[in-house]
Amino acid sequence: MIQIEISGMSPLCIEHVVLDYNGTIAINGELIEGVAKRLDALSALVDLHVLTADTYGSVHEQCRDLNLSVEVIGKYAQDREKLRFIESLKSEYCVAIGNGRNDALMMEHAALGLAVIQGEGISTKTLIASDVVFSSINDALEALLNPNRLIATLRN
Repeated sequence: MIQIEISGMSPLCIEHVVLDYNGTIAINGELIEGVAKRLDALSALVDLHVLTADTYGSVHEQCRDLNLSVEVIGKYAQDREKLRFIESLKSEYCVAIGNGRNDALMMEHAALGLAVIQGEGISTKTLIASDVVFSSINDALEALLNPNRLIATLRN
């Protein structure tokens, strides 16, 4: 578990990190360099979940050696499927990380929503629903591994 106490907010007790795949931890279906190492370190603290429509059909192969669960969602109402998933984990214990429009609902309802703006860009809806925006997934994962970075950004 990751516990984060931020001035002006209720304490966060993070048990799950739910990650979008393409555009977030992968580009063109392949994991971004440095992500596996950081996910490995993070998996010692929380349960990791990749939630994806798997556009490139590569998520299982790319994630096979990582300590996380992979959930492939359908083609329709993906935003609702992602929301239902974090609600099944109890959203108040979740961090959601993503960039696509279908990530906005889970980010809005998670205890903490982290947006990443990389090569695919970001949906404005998701940007607005997030709590913190990062220019790379590796920076977002480092912030979870070093919560003082989040405290400095989010405190009143």
